[in-house]
Formats: sequence, structure tokens, C-alpha cells
Amino acid sequence: MKKEYEILKNANKVVLAYSGGLDTSVIVSWLKENGAKEIICVSGDLGQVKDPEALSKKALASGASKFYNVEMKKEFIEDYAFKILKADAKYENVYLLGTAIARPLIAKALVDICKKENADVIVHGCTGKGNDQIRFELSIMSLDPDIKVLAPWRFWDIKGRSEEEKYAKDHGIELSNEKDDDYSMDENIWHLSHEGLDLENPENPANLEKVLKWVTPYEKAKDESEIVEIGFNKGVPISLNGEKLDGASIVEKLNDIAGKHAIGIDDIVESRMVGMKSRGVYENPAASVLYFAHEKLESVTIHPDVLEYKQKMAIDYAKLVYAGKWMNPLKEAMDKFIDKTQENVTGTVKVKLYKGSMQPYGIKADKSLYIEQYATFEEDDVYDHSDATGFINLFGLSTKIYSKVIKGDN
Repeated sequence: MKKEYEILKNANKVVLAYSGGLDTSVIVSWLKENGAKEIICVSGDLGQVKDPEALSKKALASGASKFYNVEMKKEFIEDYAFKILKADAKYENVYLLGTAIARPLIAKALVDICKKENADVIVHGCTGKGNDQIRFELSIMSLDPDIKVLAPWRFWDIKGRSEEEKYAKDHGIELSNEKDDDYSMDENIWHLSHEGLDLENPENPANLEKVLKWVTPYEKAKDESEIVEIGFNKGVPISLNGEKLDGASIVEKLNDIAGKHAIGIDDIVESRMVGMKSRGVYENPAASVLYFAHEKLESVTIHPDVLEYKQKMAIDYAKLVYAGKWMNPLKEAMDKFIDKTQENVTGTVKVKLYKGSMQPYGIKADKSLYIEQYATFEEDDVYDHSDATGFINLFGLSTKIYSKVIKGDN
């Protein structure tokens, strides 16, 4: 018998990361069938749980003894989403890391409940093909290396979605919200992702009419443009259109505003940690606007050397977060550097939204490094044009020597 089954049989309490979807609904019943004595379901609510009571009833009806819905929306935005925003981190220059940043926070909730309930094992429903198994387990490992973690998809006999559906039917598990034409989705307040079905073939254009839930397709977006104004304090969004709001409220309102203008549709083929490529369509209207505005404000407030280095670091930062290394000491050290770079990133940015496009409509910084007197094409008394002659001669000296020696006639 496999070691995993022995662990289940010896466990008095099991904590399950629970969403109420097909995988976790089946896993509750399967765990009981395979030796788990008590199952505690934990939902990490990052703004996606519309009816916690209904989710609780479903979990308990499936065989769980307890259900926790841990509300973490505010913490998620302010301590996780806004950190990657300050870093300008985009995995492979596109993906805004909506799923990746959610997993370490959910893992934290799982560990907290595991300790509170004195449970023996944490179980998750991630498949052996995906990134989330890595993100959950590295985070749990960082928080408490002694907690055992099991992933049924890596050792049970169920081979795919159709077999899961048959198991559910045979065991009387209610799957009223599941449809054959549903994409595999991950949702939180920062993003909504869609994978599977016709999206698995990158030759197929995404049927946005069918796929999108938050964002209006380009052709149906408003015919009128709209201006939004984002206020920042040290790189953190603090206001929307002049109204001071908490982070979660800014994201919620911007999701609605920008979504109506077809902002935030990303059709991506990305490189998973396990070695394969995968394709998904992501909806992140608020995140897209915030990244855009933040980068514009940084362009006038950060010293050129710092900005150049920060842009290089953003690539490595995104890779760490994507790989589930949120609690990695290198990533935490990067956070210190990023916070230093943001000390002067305070001001407001206006963004014009129109049918999937964003344009800057005005940048105002408390301490702008853009000084019109120096940049103007008109006459000024602060810049001596003749200084450029000596500068170019020195700056180009290595080029001149190389050209003489290597390219010249010797």
C-alpha cells in the first residue's frame, strides 16, 4: 500500500483546501472513503466567494465535519497584490500573477487552521501537471516544515475530469454548478483565469463572447472614452478619481470601470514550472490599469540608474513569485530594495480608457524629476549645449579606439 494511503488512515483530522468545485467536492468523499476520520474544509476568500453559507452547506453535505471561510480580501490586496504592483512584476512580461500571489496566502490560512484544529495533514486538489501544487507546498513548507501535505491527484486512481464526474455521480455528489462547456477557472479580486477546452489549442482564437465574465469584449465596449485618476503614496494606490479608498475598494471599482472598456484581456501561452507550456485567457481590468499608471508615475520619480536596475529585477522577482517562492529570502530581500525605490513614487496619474487601450492623460508627482526648464526645446538658461561636445568625445572614446584598432587599416 502506498505511503499516502497509510498517512490518511493514521490521520485523525485532515484540513482540505476547499473551493466547492469538481475536484474538491470529489476529494471530500474520496478522503472519507480512503481512511480519513475527520475532514475540515477551508476556503480562502480573496473576494471570490459570493455565498459562504451555500459553500459551507455543500462542504458539510459532502462529508466534512467543519467548514471555515477565511476572509482575506483586504490582506490579499494590500500585502500581496500591491507588492507585485510596486515591483512591476509580470511573469514572461505579460502575466500579472493573479493565481501565483493567492496561493501563499491561502497556504497561510490552511496552516493556521491546521494548528488551531490540531490536524495531522493538509490536502489540496492541485493536479500533478500544474504550478499550484508547488506554490501551496513551498508556502506550507516555509510556514511549518513538519506539516504533512497530500495531493490526491498524484496518487489516486482517478485519471481525468470525466472519471471525476462519474465518481461524483456514483457517490451522489451534487455538481449543479458544473457544466461540460465550463472552462477551468481561478478567481479572486485581482484576476479571473480561464483554461481548457478549445483554449488548449493555441491555433484556436479565444471566443471572448463565451470566455469573458468580467470584461466586455472589444467590439461591445463603450463608444465613449473615460478618464480615471489613480492616486499613489510611495507606490501604493490610495485613491480613485479623487476619493480616498482602501486597496480592495479601489480594485473592485476599477474592475467594473475598466472592464466596461475592454481593458485587461490577456491571451497568454506561459511556461509552467513543471516544464510544459499552457494557454489561458486572463481577465485583470483593475490590475492592468494600476500597473500602467504605476509605471507612468515611476517614469518621472525614480532615478535613471535605479529604474534601470529595478526593471531588471522585476523579471527575477516575477519568476520567484510564479514559482511559489513568495517566502524565499531572496524575494524578501528584493522587497526591501523595492520599498526603497518607492519612497518618491507619490502623486496622481490620469489614464484614458477606450476599447481595450490605455493612454496617459496627465502625470503629477509630488517630487518630479522631470524639470521642464532642462527638457524644453525653447531657449533656457540652465543648460549649456556646448557641454555636449566634450561629453560625446569622452563617452565615445572607447568606440573611436575600437574602430581605429579593429576596423581600421593597420
